Amino acid sequence: MTQQSNADKPLNAGATQDYRGEGGELHQVAGGDVPQMTTQGGAPIGDDQNTLKVGPRGPTLIEDQAFREKIFHFDHERIPERVVHARGFGVHGVFETYESLSDITRADMFQRAGEQTEMFVRFSTVAGNKGSADLARDVRGFACRFYSKEGNWDLVGNNIPVFFIQDAIKFPDLIHAAKQEPDRGFPQAQTAHDNFWDFMSLTPEAMHMALWIMSDRTIPRSFRFMEGFGVHTFRMINAEGKSTYVKFHWKPKQGLQSVVWNEALKLNGADPDFHRRDLWDAIQMGDYPEWELGLQLFDDEFADRFDFDVLDATKIIPEEEVPIRVVGKMTLNRVVDNFFQETEQVAFQTGNIVPGIDFTNDPLLQGRNFSYLDTQLKRLGGPNFTHIPVNAPRTEVRHFQQDGHMSMRNPKGRANYEPNSWGGAAGGPREAPRGMYQSFPAEEAGQKRRIRSETFADHYSQARQFYLSQTQTEQQHIADAFAFELSKVETVAIRARIVSHLLNVDEDLAKTVAKSLRLKEMPAPAEAAMPTRMDLKTSPKLSIILNGPESFKGRKVGVLVTDGVDAALLAGLKSAIQAEGAMMEIVAPMVGGVEASDGSWIEAKQKVDGGPSLLYDAVAVLASKDGASTLTKEATARDFVTDAFAHCKFIAYSAEAMPLFEKAGVAGDLDEGCVKLASAEDAKGFIVQCRKLRHWQREPNVNAV
Repeated sequence: MTQQSNADKPLNAGATQDYRGEGGELHQVAGGDVPQMTTQGGAPIGDDQNTLKVGPRGPTLIEDQAFREKIFHFDHERIPERVVHARGFGVHGVFETYESLSDITRADMFQRAGEQTEMFVRFSTVAGNKGSADLARDVRGFACRFYSKEGNWDLVGNNIPVFFIQDAIKFPDLIHAAKQEPDRGFPQAQTAHDNFWDFMSLTPEAMHMALWIMSDRTIPRSFRFMEGFGVHTFRMINAEGKSTYVKFHWKPKQGLQSVVWNEALKLNGADPDFHRRDLWDAIQMGDYPEWELGLQLFDDEFADRFDFDVLDATKIIPEEEVPIRVVGKMTLNRVVDNFFQETEQVAFQTGNIVPGIDFTNDPLLQGRNFSYLDTQLKRLGGPNFTHIPVNAPRTEVRHFQQDGHMSMRNPKGRANYEPNSWGGAAGGPREAPRGMYQSFPAEEAGQKRRIRSETFADHYSQARQFYLSQTQTEQQHIADAFAFELSKVETVAIRARIVSHLLNVDEDLAKTVAKSLRLKEMPAPAEAAMPTRMDLKTSPKLSIILNGPESFKGRKVGVLVTDGVDAALLAGLKSAIQAEGAMMEIVAPMVGGVEASDGSWIEAKQKVDGGPSLLYDAVAVLASKDGASTLTKEATARDFVTDAFAHCKFIAYSAEAMPLFEKAGVAGDLDEGCVKLASAEDAKGFIVQCRKLRHWQREPNVNAV
């Protein structure tokens, strides 16, 4: 009892007081500014360590409401994860409009230059479960919510501008095929298995997307360095009711960047949260990621003469044909306060649009509009998910909808219906013909049939255009990706069917993949509804390498150091990195750090076996003579060098570090992508080299893809 009486002693402001109960359990008593623990009903809790019992060793009493509430909530704290896009990461931001778009849309957020609109953005992978790794080869979700003055507008897109299918009725089949095979529950977050490629091989419309998902677009370096797309064709409608077709594009201000496949595989082991951590760190450091919103705008005349149907979600409009009009900038500047409360409970819907933005008859978009609402009802328990703060519009909500699971607000007063005869505020809200949302009055006619438009029938021409628009390096990556994925397919006939489709895309690509799979005979080209067009112009905008950054800003250099590191050289490298707007992270034999040549202490961020070169965009090895000798005996230090070299990264090194390079087996292969540092000026030259991100000329010799 004397122990418990310590709880009655006065506490300092903002402090807690620890004391031990009779059973030795630790109690922390609130005091000063420290809030007191309560039940959900607000009643104070005096003991959160013990259930209410009959005697010290007796049974627990069912009347212990504090325990029942706590365990009840724990038992129900998981909600169903999303069927697709289960693994995601959400952050807050703001959108700034560059200019008035009143000529093309009446949407309020686009009326005034400088207008700022609050945003919430969630990035995700598609196929994996919530606990899967970030660097799976997969499409990335790019879902953006604008909390506009006229309600929420959700632009729910991906980092790829096309999709696998043309009609939403095939979506369950696509996802079932891509997910774990149902009889065995694996593979997780991978499409390298029979079911997926069986579906793809029997779905010619997916061939354009197949080229995209086998490209480096599906293994991005970071959320910060990837494009976003609205995928579908939408409409913008101005105050006079004039409609303009629009496709939405997000362009990262820091350029595009991906990793190589071998690097992705190792990153999933070294840091399965690599993308999450990268975005979190960037925002916390004030290096806010930015994207510009671009619009491809066109009219019916263009739509009628364009080579492909603008309602077909498996097609793009090349930027060379319809240039992008940049209209604003998104800045992501705040992480969530609670991951579950915001990232997990956010409920995006393609159906959330505002006056001035409208749908088209894209059959995939039409199906999404139905499916998303249905999904939220299942995941979040009922129709009131818009009462959750992250889903609530920032405008006042006024309607007669009431009750339901977890209702947080209901109509006030007598009226819960309309029309009613109660006047004024007592009668509740009324219709507002002026300023309301209006669908574009398009004329529709035709027979009710289950049918696919013939204008959707060309499945190979844009796939060929995409492939030929890539650099030679990227083309090799695509071929290697097909070979890797299909090597995991056990059914030879499925492999052959995919190659038969590739023959309709590019014969050299098909032959390269067939050779890698060692097919005994080349299949005939797949039967095509329409012949592949050979006259489409290449589109350089489709290449990642050709649209890389102009600087090394926002990237990270990992610097492996040892005791005795040249202090002046390290300071010069740090200065060059910071001047570029990049980051430096110290890796050392022990996480405590190292003592530099001038006696100063250098704190380390990573221990060498926990800070592989995979985590960095470029690396430097600055070791003393004795330190390098020690590192040669450390396998992970050798891997630090060999992986960086194999992944075509730019590497800086001091002369004293050469024994490590020799032990790693790369000393005789050092090329222009490896820069010897003897002074601060050399460090500046190294960072200039890093702006190219990778030394791709090395790749044919290391075959790291």
